Amino acid sequence: MNIMARDRDDTDPLLGGFSSPRSPSSPRMQQPRQQQGQNEKLDADGFTAYPASRAPVATGVPYMRNKWTAGIDGPIIAALTILCAFTRLYQIGKRATVTWDESHFGKFGAYYINRTFYHDVHPPLAKMLIGLSEYLAGHNGTFRFKGAYPEYVNYTFMRCFTAMFGIGLAPLAYLTCLQLNMQRRACALAALFVIFDNGLCVMSRFVLLDEPLLFFTAASLCSVAGFQNIRHRAFSCEWWRWLLLTGCSLGLVSSSKWVGFLAVALVGLYTIEEFFNMYIDFVPARTAARHFGARVVALIAVPLAIYMLCFKIHFSILNRSGPGDSKMPPTFQVRLKGSPLGRQPFAVAYGSQLTIRSMYPGSGLLHSHTHMYPDGSQQQQITCYSHKDANNDWVIVKPAGQEFNYTSDPVVSVRDGDIVSLMHKNTKRMLHSHRAHKAPVTTDDYEVTGYGSSDWKDANNNWRVEIASETSSAADGELHTITTLFRLRHAGTGCLLSAAAVNLPSWGFRQTEVTCRRTANRPSSSTASLWIVERHTNPRIAPMDLRPLIRGSFIGDFLRLNMEMARSNNALVPDRDKHNHLESSPWSWPFLIYPMRMLGSWRKGDIKYYEVGNPLLWWVSALTCVLFPLQLAYYYVCRRRRISNVWAPGEELHFWNGAKLLWGGWALHYLPFFLMGRVTYLHHYLPALYFALLFLVFEIDHACRRLLGTGMQRAVVLVWAVAAMAVFCWFAPLTFGYVEDIKTLTHRQWLPTWNIYSDKYVM
Repeated sequence: MNIMARDRDDTDPLLGGFSSPRSPSSPRMQQPRQQQGQNEKLDADGFTAYPASRAPVATGVPYMRNKWTAGIDGPIIAALTILCAFTRLYQIGKRATVTWDESHFGKFGAYYINRTFYHDVHPPLAKMLIGLSEYLAGHNGTFRFKGAYPEYVNYTFMRCFTAMFGIGLAPLAYLTCLQLNMQRRACALAALFVIFDNGLCVMSRFVLLDEPLLFFTAASLCSVAGFQNIRHRAFSCEWWRWLLLTGCSLGLVSSSKWVGFLAVALVGLYTIEEFFNMYIDFVPARTAARHFGARVVALIAVPLAIYMLCFKIHFSILNRSGPGDSKMPPTFQVRLKGSPLGRQPFAVAYGSQLTIRSMYPGSGLLHSHTHMYPDGSQQQQITCYSHKDANNDWVIVKPAGQEFNYTSDPVVSVRDGDIVSLMHKNTKRMLHSHRAHKAPVTTDDYEVTGYGSSDWKDANNNWRVEIASETSSAADGELHTITTLFRLRHAGTGCLLSAAAVNLPSWGFRQTEVTCRRTANRPSSSTASLWIVERHTNPRIAPMDLRPLIRGSFIGDFLRLNMEMARSNNALVPDRDKHNHLESSPWSWPFLIYPMRMLGSWRKGDIKYYEVGNPLLWWVSALTCVLFPLQLAYYYVCRRRRISNVWAPGEELHFWNGAKLLWGGWALHYLPFFLMGRVTYLHHYLPALYFALLFLVFEIDHACRRLLGTGMQRAVVLVWAVAAMAVFCWFAPLTFGYVEDIKTLTHRQWLPTWNIYSDKYVM
């Protein structure tokens, strides 16, 4: 596909930079077909997207590209930005109490001020920005974001800081539509749709992650649209600028929330289409290789570098021990200031008290408790537990029958190949396995239980220590704290103690199953069978500073944290037995079936916020997106039947270039939620909504160009703008915060499922 277009300087700004593509007065339209073909070859020499090895095929008058005009676009963007700022900042400090998810993300921001390590399911960029807002607001990190804001926390500034990202959506919407070659009146309408959506507005008024995510999503769309508009000037400075802006935007959006990777998918599919077009246009291999290399650098290396840099900054700031320590391996924890792992005995000896961590991500610490297996041997449960607990403590002893005094005999270190037993400190049961029973979930493995006592001569309580690797310089064959990776092989069966992050049913409290893995079935090199001593206590061995012995690895810490984030995200599953009025299913989002109360108290005197979008915009944009495949099918049938008057010259390519980005962005940001098992909320639809609103304007502009004259086009745009503003104002009390009795705010419940006036689930 050869993409031919040319800039036009002598455009009528009231026509949005276009003359009508169907205008019979166009001199290009009146040229004989042979002369048109000659002129198009001349145009193609300067404006083809890719230099092909064959002559371009004439396709008619190219669709004109918009050009930035400072005297026109500058004032329009300034006016739209001011209007958007008013809607986002008006009475933003009205509620002086922590509202909705401010309790989470405000607390995460405070961790950056205190420099204490925490764990969350989202990448760190947006939370670091929140932390920056708290720092600039003078927060000292002591407020825990519960209840009313204290006087020393400038919560209004923090909310305004986040709202800046919401304000930026309006100019980005205008610029994106300008790059997609819509008329300027349509560009302004798109920005007005963003401004007058109540859902986008209310979410921008609190300290949340959604507005940075939306801003960077919009920036990604604007950048790829700008790149598409300039791709006929391959490898020019402007071409590189738009390509690198796209890569930077993708890095920022994916570093804010993992939902941002859906924008990466959109640009990835767009790039695949580009290379497909190069292939069918016989682009020379050398040219295609240059394009490929440019995209590898700009769209893979740059976003990845930004993503990793955010984690590097995250690790650098959070250098103190905190509530997220347990999610990271001991080699990371020991480097944190104030970590209890930093100073402890190094060489493990018989009689030492240990906590032992599985090296399989998400498994946790070897654990037991007084509860029994309901089936199988019905002996004491052995699990892995991710939180620090007294039931994680074990004592390493010699096998029963070997006389040894742990208080008076000389200290004996545990060495590679030793046969040992592990006694659970609290219950005095021994770590045990046998062939008689299979593991309750992973039935290919043997069951692991707590059974017997230290004086029982039971060979099934014995385990052989096998050192897998030693990360310190003390490679003396001894078992060391934190630096030694080892396996425990059952002396009787030869199986390996393993934990592969498989959760037990409710009778096992959803903790991780521990099994004895038969090596004949699975390789012994699996990390599920690797363990490390995390905590070590022995009154007969002097503790030492372990930090000089630990070699840190940013790549290892980066990968481990991302795996833990994925596990935590997957664990956010809805409880089907309980109703949560905040949760909603993806099928209900586009048509606003279940809007959301943003706080639990809904009495008179409470400042009430309701996350309801602009119903006019949500419903019409949803219908537009849902019906678009039928529109596409209609155009395909017309092409197959060779109906020639469906498209004006160049119009089909213009339509596809815009629709594939806008509708494709909506589909990619919405449909994947049907495949997710995690809990979902209405605000998860907001990125898809942004694409849907711009796509609605794109279809309005498309229909106006095809069916209406200039005067009627202006009237249509004006009607849409006034209607959107009227509906926004109608629901504005719930967007800006309503204090009076909610029943005095009449006629706001447009669907019976809306819980504005009453909620049957609230007691």
